[in-house]
Amino acid sequence: MAIFKAQDASEETAALLNNMRVYGTCVLTCMAIVVFVGVKYVNKFALVFLGCVILSILSIYAGVIKSAFDPPDFPICLLGNRTLSRKGFDVCAKFIEVGNETVTSKLWALFCSSPLLNATCDLYFSQNNVTEVQGIPGVASGLIRENVWSSYLPKDLIVEKSGLLSAPSGDPVDLDQPYVFSDMTTYFTLLVGIYFPSVTGIMAGSNRSGDLRDAQKSIPIGTIMAIATTSFVYISSVILFGACIEGVVLRDKFGEAVNGNLVVGTLSWPSPWVIVIGSFFSTCGAGLQSLTGAPRLLQAISRDGIVPFLRVFGHGKANGEPTWALLLTACICEIGILIASLDEVAPILSMTLSFLGMSLCLSLMFICSWYYALVAMLIAGLIYKYIEYRGAEKEWGDGIRGLSLSAARYALLRLEEGPPHTKNWRPQLLVLVRVDQDQNVVHPQLLSLTSQLKAGKGLTIVGSVLEGTYLENHPQAQRAEESIRRLMEAEKVKGFCQVVTSSNIRDGISHLIQSSGLGGLQHNTVLVGWPRNWRQKEDHQTWRNFIELVRETTAAHLALIVTKNVSMFPGNQERFSEGNIDVWWVVHDGGMLMLLPFLLRHHKVWKRCTMRIFTVAQMDDNSIQMKKDLTTFLYHLRIIAEVEVVEMHDSDISAYTYEKTLVMEQRSQILKQMHLTKTEREREIQSITDESRGSIRREEPNKLQVTFKCPGGASGRL
Repeated sequence: MAIFKAQDASEETAALLNNMRVYGTCVLTCMAIVVFVGVKYVNKFALVFLGCVILSILSIYAGVIKSAFDPPDFPICLLGNRTLSRKGFDVCAKFIEVGNETVTSKLWALFCSSPLLNATCDLYFSQNNVTEVQGIPGVASGLIRENVWSSYLPKDLIVEKSGLLSAPSGDPVDLDQPYVFSDMTTYFTLLVGIYFPSVTGIMAGSNRSGDLRDAQKSIPIGTIMAIATTSFVYISSVILFGACIEGVVLRDKFGEAVNGNLVVGTLSWPSPWVIVIGSFFSTCGAGLQSLTGAPRLLQAISRDGIVPFLRVFGHGKANGEPTWALLLTACICEIGILIASLDEVAPILSMTLSFLGMSLCLSLMFICSWYYALVAMLIAGLIYKYIEYRGAEKEWGDGIRGLSLSAARYALLRLEEGPPHTKNWRPQLLVLVRVDQDQNVVHPQLLSLTSQLKAGKGLTIVGSVLEGTYLENHPQAQRAEESIRRLMEAEKVKGFCQVVTSSNIRDGISHLIQSSGLGGLQHNTVLVGWPRNWRQKEDHQTWRNFIELVRETTAAHLALIVTKNVSMFPGNQERFSEGNIDVWWVVHDGGMLMLLPFLLRHHKVWKRCTMRIFTVAQMDDNSIQMKKDLTTFLYHLRIIAEVEVVEMHDSDISAYTYEKTLVMEQRSQILKQMHLTKTEREREIQSITDESRGSIRREEPNKLQVTFKCPGGASGRL
């Protein structure tokens, strides 16, 4: 089927690459059309391709087992220890019998001046015998001992069989002689560049996460299974080929007699065509996956506006298919096809733009001298560690601390550029604690809960208020700060401590809410305990301070977490083997009430507890649809929880709460009527989240509560 055919040996490589360009362009066009029609057809073709690939792999293993007792006939002709190409002769011998007469063979004529016995012959040809060995002696031959070590060759070097003796020759090698020469210079890093693209297919599922039914479940399982499968296939293939095939065959790629596909095909069972078909469908399957995943990734980047000039590729068909991104991807693939040579394309694919600058610098270091490069990197690392631990403290200050201050200033200024995205929102806590007369924290369990919520990450500010004047109570404030810091260290709470002295508790709390933090590094959530003894008539100020706290956090657009019965909450050393974290979702708050127990379940104390979401509905509501919509909402938030809808009578639920609870169901019905795509529906859900978070800031926060129930007597309410 070759369109371009070589007239002589010098034109073979050019003809081969031209044929690859023509057929590669045709196959790429067909695959692009399939992807353009829809991912549904890609999935159907993928099953067929996968079946063919699995069949071809199994046929190789079957052929390896068969080679142990019935090796395939794959003869290799050797002159001394040099491998010969059978292009100009058919019999691997210097002499042949014709009738009763011994005459010279075609091989003789290639090395001698004439077919006569007294002709002048090449010195190496005259001093060495011609032998024929099996290129695939089988798995029982013990070849693994010879092939286990690497053997890199420079270009235009004769491929020789190791361990086979031959008479040396001082004459230069004639490139026109029928030897098998290495077609290129090989080395370890080059082979890594060729091998690397073959293992990137495990990311195909991640690039198509938007088309998966359950992405958060399928991607981890699929990726791990892909790594395990490919690792087994690659490692076992290397071992089996090394145990079955002669080294002279493994070291040559393009010799006609020992072509790589021919070797694998000969080893397969029952027919070499199984490998040809499997290789073709494997290539097509990988191409379809790449043409499916890469355009979707490019379209997502374009729609997010990360790279402004790529926004045009964010457009697609009505069903969301990335038409323009597919066209660009196909053009990039066509460039690789026009290059044609796999050895030239593979190293390019192994590079990435993000590591380009670093790679160039490191490459220059190692190209100049690899051992000096390693020594320089080791010395630089030691100097960095020395400066880090010793601190470089001189009269002008700490150099590392100066760098830290510059980095912190830069980060704080960057935080001022805009509010964080909803998906990046996390509770940055201002924890309000009380201290007793000895400046010890009254409820240390608040810091235990803080540690469980934050897991040592994010911003945490622990604040307290001392009543009086700063001049008179300055020593007490210092002792309170030291006490709080010791408790924070014991509970593994990473953050800052701030003790304020004020004429009254109410003003002090107000100052903490207003002024804690710096710039964009500020709290967005206030964590406080439920006021105790607030029902006692003689202690009116306690509940009044609490009400003012609620009003001020609402005015500041901050989230408020109130812990009740905090003394019964579990410490960081406790472990629950089972239990439930129940969330009563009365008002649609954008997902914050689901986020808090979700964060708790990442801590080892609450890890084995099950999260349950309860929402309310009237008796005549569609509870099944509400449960389905809430489950979908949790899925988009990537939160795993059980969903229950509690039906209540009209008299038990206010009209306001009912309206807010059903806003999600109403929006879902509108979205379905608008016939939006899946991507557009997800964006609309995000807008619901943003709008709901804004509304919850304006409503009464005391309507929100989270009830925690776990074994061991621990229970509480947020």
